[in-house]
Amino acid sequence: MFWRTVNCISQQLSPYLTLYMSSLILNELAGGRDLTKLLTYAYITVGGEFLLRVIIHFINWMAYKYESLQWYHEDMFFLEHQNRMKYEHLEEPKVTELRNQIAMMKDHMAGGLIQLYWCYWFVIASTVNIILSVSLTASMLTMTAEGNFSGFFAFINSPVSSVVVLVLIIINVVVQIYSSNKETHKSYEIWNDFTKKNIRVQSFLRHDGSDCVIFDMRKLILDETLNVWLDKSYYISSNKISLKYNNYRTIWTAIMNIALFVFIGAKAYIKVFGIGSFVLYRGTVEKFINAVSTFGTRIGRLFENNKYLLTLYEYLDLPNEMAAGKRHIAKREDNRYEIEFKNVSFKYPRSDDYALKDVSIKFNTGDKMAVVGMNGSGKTTFIKLLCRLYDPTEGEILLDGVNIKEYDYTEYLGLFSVVFQDFSLFSVSIGENVATSLDYNEEKVRECLEMTGFGDRLKTLEKGVKTYLTRKYENDGIDISGGEAQKIALARALYKNAPFIILDEPTAALDPIAEAEIYSKFDTIVGGRTAVYISHRLSSCRFCNDILVFHEGKIIQRGSHDKLVSDKDGKYRELWHAQAQYYT
Repeated sequence: MFWRTVNCISQQLSPYLTLYMSSLILNELAGGRDLTKLLTYAYITVGGEFLLRVIIHFINWMAYKYESLQWYHEDMFFLEHQNRMKYEHLEEPKVTELRNQIAMMKDHMAGGLIQLYWCYWFVIASTVNIILSVSLTASMLTMTAEGNFSGFFAFINSPVSSVVVLVLIIINVVVQIYSSNKETHKSYEIWNDFTKKNIRVQSFLRHDGSDCVIFDMRKLILDETLNVWLDKSYYISSNKISLKYNNYRTIWTAIMNIALFVFIGAKAYIKVFGIGSFVLYRGTVEKFINAVSTFGTRIGRLFENNKYLLTLYEYLDLPNEMAAGKRHIAKREDNRYEIEFKNVSFKYPRSDDYALKDVSIKFNTGDKMAVVGMNGSGKTTFIKLLCRLYDPTEGEILLDGVNIKEYDYTEYLGLFSVVFQDFSLFSVSIGENVATSLDYNEEKVRECLEMTGFGDRLKTLEKGVKTYLTRKYENDGIDISGGEAQKIALARALYKNAPFIILDEPTAALDPIAEAEIYSKFDTIVGGRTAVYISHRLSSCRFCNDILVFHEGKIIQRGSHDKLVSDKDGKYRELWHAQAQYYT
């Protein structure tokens, strides 16, 4: 901000230096024509202009350097705020709409913090312009010519003309601020309505998968996009408002322009000042008019920009209960932690039905636990509560006897390596995807990929772990199958080396041979860590020493595979035989 302010002031000085020195040169040419003075004025003009240009160039470089950092810190600030928010808030439509509005403000409307920033230095620039122009022309208002004049020239030579000019200037400033404020206010209302439609369009444009080609969705996407962008009501309303208030500003600026130039020309005609001063006053008044127009417009936008800022503040004021815990988790080399669900019940936001009801369970480090049940039985909800993506509606979850809400949220998340069924891989290198960092141990990455069965494919890649995924941003990137993506996601969970590893359908995308290979390495992959599986393939449960059977939000059975399959009336046996008939 400092460098941009200095830059604004420096840039405004340059034209005034040229105007002032040019007036001195013209006055000297019209008067004594002293060569020494003329050369001195010329040297000062050229030298001063050159020096100012050098200074402005340097300051511009400094300003852009710090501006880049400023926008980076702004993006990081919002990202950190998002990461600290409760997961349930992130899924709310209101929060999604706020985030999209902020993105639209920044990318398309230049509202919010960007508008505040640019308006600030436009106001600084126009204020400096006004101060400089007034300081150079103030004397013009009080200067009079000697002699007797009649009619119009008598009026020009009297103080009344100066008062009229000042009144016109004040009216013009008020008109500029008022019209700009009204225009921005009405434009905001139209933009707010259009944003909701445009958010939907952007969601369409992000779909570029094979299903769009196979089902010829491109026409649907194009039609939906055109329905918004060719919405005549939006453009007609927007253009009408812009034209209406621009006309107000243009008319009043023209009136003031004419009045000032007539005023200056008439004063020059009756020889209140010379030709050089006329050039100075004419140029200075022109800059004054532009500065007043800019000042009024930007002040109006600053006032109206408060609506955009309120959207930002509303987002930043969203509660952040997850960050409330301050207690540190004890670091243990043996990773022996005990987690207990104690009478836990949970309802999703805006739902009256329990997704989990009165769940009580305790498990220790080293357990190999499977979580099974039909769709909607509460399996995924159980895992989300365990990872503290949500907090229980009733009951509590304890870590070593302490409510997990009391622990530092980031430290608690550090206990878990999770592979959700809808995991994401990014268009960065394989190594960065596995390590989730720019800096990583290449050997450890390769070991993790080898353990999950990606080793053979990795050997065929010229750049190894530095190979980029997808060709969206890198021409030499690679496309991978669903099974290969799942292996990389598994490797990411192993690389983190957390005490608890949670796998949601870890082999769903793998072929039977790859799945058998993973299970044969089960103990090696998991090691001494606690492993929790969500699986529809009950064959995977045979590798676990503890199985939880969920039904309608409750744990209805618990035990080993042999114990549960022998229970003739149990849900697990029913599910087991329902699957077994397709493999016999």
